[in-house]
Amino acid sequence: MASPKHSYTTDFVVSADGTLVGYRQFGSGPGCVLLHGALQASQNFGDLAAALSRDFTVYVPDRRGRGLSGPPGEGYCLRKDCEDVAAILTKTGARHLFGLSSGAIIALQVALRVSTVQKVAIYEPPLLIDGHPPQWMARYNREIAGAKLAAAFVTVLKGTRASRLFTLMPRFLLTPTVRIVLAGDSKKIAGDDVSLKELIPTMQFESHVDPGDDITDFGGVTAEVLLLGGIRSADYLRQGLDELAVIVPRSRRIEFPTLDHMGPDNRGNPAMVAPRSSHSCVCQQRGRGGLGRAAR
Repeated sequence: MASPKHSYTTDFVVSADGTLVGYRQFGSGPGCVLLHGALQASQNFGDLAAALSRDFTVYVPDRRGRGLSGPPGEGYCLRKDCEDVAAILTKTGARHLFGLSSGAIIALQVALRVSTVQKVAIYEPPLLIDGHPPQWMARYNREIAGAKLAAAFVTVLKGTRASRLFTLMPRFLLTPTVRIVLAGDSKKIAGDDVSLKELIPTMQFESHVDPGDDITDFGGVTAEVLLLGGIRSADYLRQGLDELAVIVPRSRRIEFPTLDHMGPDNRGNPAMVAPRSSHSCVCQQRGRGGLGRAAR
């Protein structure tokens, strides 16, 4: 079994419906919870957690159906995700949240529901989508039912438009490339990590993480909110952040000129999202007010 790139411990909480939710813990200091997005697990935030762990105790849960956590269960919905995070906040005393993509939607919803949340940093929540769920989910579901994991992954990449490269690349070239990537990834998995093959079917749960048609409810968020995104991301992701900048009272908008939707992921540039200097951080710096400045 390979040694993890970054040192961490694991722990668990029991959510409101009895589901076991596992998380990785890094560092020491004020608590900050990182919430991953679709087709991810806690492993995808290893580099981001390590960067933040110099100033924070960082908790990175596996959302339901992944890794250390239990299955989604009957009646899975956005409320269940919020209850899972609330259980972690209660146990750890953490007051700060970071969320990527669907994890960003969960972070905002938790901030609406849990008054002890002080600061939230979100990276490109997919708010402005065409339909709930989007049209491409029907094709994805057929491919999952037929055990065509590579094809299903390609459908997600093209449907979400998370990367312009994958959007432009023809499917007949992208699918065999993805098969090679999946095979190589499975050989490297060790420890608490989850293979991409195991994560692809979890996309079906993401349609339940839906903010609905009216995002003006986020005007009730009282926590300070940092709105993060990459200039290279899809237009609808950037537009969603622009709308939140108007709706959320205590918010600040920052764009990274060289990043796309995967900026906070290990495969992106988490060192840019969580600045390396000791006086600047995505979340509240120990002993300082404000959310800090993200590197440009």
